[in-house]
Order: sequence, then structure tokens, then C-alpha cells
Amino acid sequence: MARRPQLTGRAAVLAIVVCAIAMSLAYPVREYVAQRRYIAQLEQQRAKELAEIKEQEDRYRQHFDPGYIKRQGRERLFYCDPGRKCYVVMRERQGQNKGTVAAEKKAVTPPWYQTLWESVEAADAGTGAKVAGTGG
Repeated sequence: MARRPQLTGRAAVLAIVVCAIAMSLAYPVREYVAQRRYIAQLEQQRAKELAEIKEQEDRYRQHFDPGYIKRQGRERLFYCDPGRKCYVVMRERQGQNKGTVAAEKKAVTPPWYQTLWESVEAADAGTGAKVAGTGG
């Protein structure tokens, strides 16, 4: 009795057809997965942007609330309601005593506008006096 070969022609053709189908589906499936991932990223970004828009709208609405406006005036600008006495408590920095704070204030150079004005006065007087805060 003659032995038949293990791989027949029909089996070879079937294997080639299955491989061709698998190869032709691999790229579209990969693209589908990549597009789904991209869509998920866009949805996440959209949700984040919507949350930020809502937060900005809430902040915008706050600016029309009279209570919020008064509170901001008291906290940030130290405004006081008519008829009330308001106090601002200044605290010293921790770890420093009054002597070092005073010495630190003396070592600070004057603001630019003071230096500018002193130089204008010196030029007007014609003295050419040395201006505080300049190196020369």
C-alpha cells in the first residue's frame, strides 16, 4: 500500500488562503485599534477642556456677585465697610528679631524713582553730588 503524503495539494491551498486572509486583516485591525485609542484620547481631552470651560464660567459669574466683590476688596485691597474699624496685623518674620530687621532695611537700596529724582535735583543744583544707590 502506497503512503499518501502528509500535505496534500488541497491542504496547501487552504493554508495559503488562511494565511492570506490573516495577512489582509492584520493591517485594518491594527488601524482600528489605533483609531479607537486616538478617539479615547480625544474624548478624555474634550472632557478636560469642558471642565476647564465650566471652571472659567464659574469664575466669570463670581465677578457679578456683590458678596464676592466685597470679600475680595477686604482680603486683597484691605477695604473697610463704612462705619467699621478695620485693622491690619503685620507679623515679623520668624527667626529674626527687631535689630536684624532694622539693619536689613538700612542696607536696602532706595527705589529707582527716588534715585532718579535725586539725580535730577543734583543736576539742577549743578553740584554733581554722588547719588545714593549708584555705584559711582
